[in-house]
Amino acid sequence: MPKSRFYCIICLVLLLVPAAAGMVYGFDDGFGSARRVEGKYFTVYYASQVDPAELSQKLNIGVEDRVLTGGSTEKWGSDYAGGSADSLADMVDTLFLRVSDILDMHIYSFHGNIKVCRNEAQLSNLYKEFFGREPENHTLFVADLNTIYTSPDNFTKEVLGHEIAHAIMSRYFVVQPPIKVAEVLAGYVEYQLRKKK
Repeated sequence: MPKSRFYCIICLVLLLVPAAAGMVYGFDDGFGSARRVEGKYFTVYYASQVDPAELSQKLNIGVEDRVLTGGSTEKWGSDYAGGSADSLADMVDTLFLRVSDILDMHIYSFHGNIKVCRNEAQLSNLYKEFFGREPENHTLFVADLNTIYTSPDNFTKEVLGHEIAHAIMSRYFVVQPPIKVAEVLAGYVEYQLRKKK
């Protein structure tokens, strides 16, 4: 008799734990109806008010970045850099590879999300939801969701590269480095991306 009760309790726990986990990760960040573009390493979500061509131009990933990552430059002409959704995905993937090379941390099975808010106000509200306080930065990486949140104004190679560095470190290290060490490494990536050619 106690054995059957024990099995019933185990079955009940096995049914309830996934449901509770679904509620924890069921946070609605407002990107349910957002447009998206799929890349190899990131899925980029953006509000309907955000233009992917403008994001591509702000990101400013050029042929030299593509060459440095060992990628093909066949379709990387001046019209391609003008920006379509596909070029945005390729540029983000190229930036991921550049950051991986700078850190010398390569995770080829990595796949994360980048969510571009409508404006700074939406990003600020999300920051308050996550951390319960006013934002310290204009971009953020949420490791539990494997997601970078940013705004169109901050969608630059250097700022996004900094956050991609955090994303890579969160998956690369089994034991996470102290926050200050992670910031130094991400700052180093940002410095390398800002350096003059």
